[in-house]
Amino acid sequence: MDKTFENIFVEIESGIAVLVFNRPEQLNAMNRKMMDEIIEAIISINANDEVKVAIIRGEGRAFMAGADIKEYGNQTTEEFVSFQEKGKLLYESIENSSKPWIAAINGYALGGGFEIPLACDLIIASESATMGLPEVFLSLIPGGGGTQRLVQKIGINRVKEMLFMGSALDSKLLYDWGIVNRIFSDDDFLSQVMDFAKKLSRRPSNSITELKRLANLSQTEMPFNQRIDDEAKTVRDLFLGEEAQKAIQDFIKKNK
Repeated sequence: MDKTFENIFVEIESGIAVLVFNRPEQLNAMNRKMMDEIIEAIISINANDEVKVAIIRGEGRAFMAGADIKEYGNQTTEEFVSFQEKGKLLYESIENSSKPWIAAINGYALGGGFEIPLACDLIIASESATMGLPEVFLSLIPGGGGTQRLVQKIGINRVKEMLFMGSALDSKLLYDWGIVNRIFSDDDFLSQVMDFAKKLSRRPSNSITELKRLANLSQTEMPFNQRIDDEAKTVRDLFLGEEAQKAIQDFIKKNK
């Protein structure tokens, strides 16, 4: 991506895109301008056929400490409604992408800065990372799907505890609860994330796309039998495709 942004930057190399929040002095808190840039970058990455895996991370001590409260608190009603609508687009652009998105959480991921990872397919956290939805302290609630996506990932009693208390929880506890996929050491966190992404990027893109779609479909109200039928049709279509046939024959030859 050649475009230069003010609040983020994007790096693409060897099929892996890395979108970086770049307001470290503000703990990467998101204002309206930054949100627009993030959405533009996500849409561009999703449209790039060379990208196999996408990573989101934060520069400095935080992944993202939520919305920029100074701007957020001074919005007009119209600006607030627009901010919420754009936020919905941001999360859905990740969730509905055909590519796998990884949230690499270094430091704080709070409020909207935790709702972005909840929209991602995988969450990798550093040992010192902390995550939470503290909106209750401002007499608010999460407004970016946090109350709904979190329930899809862990039990409702734990969700209620996180929402009611608003506390930031450490990566080890959230790993035990099933929110975090992997925990990597602080010392070489980014290199370990990239190694993980490289392994994922070597998986066939068409299979990953369908696996993501079907897994997400399991969270919908579509009847179970229809979802099973969709899975059966998908595996048949893939099996009859040239890529799978070649992979199967290569496997047979290797194991003769």
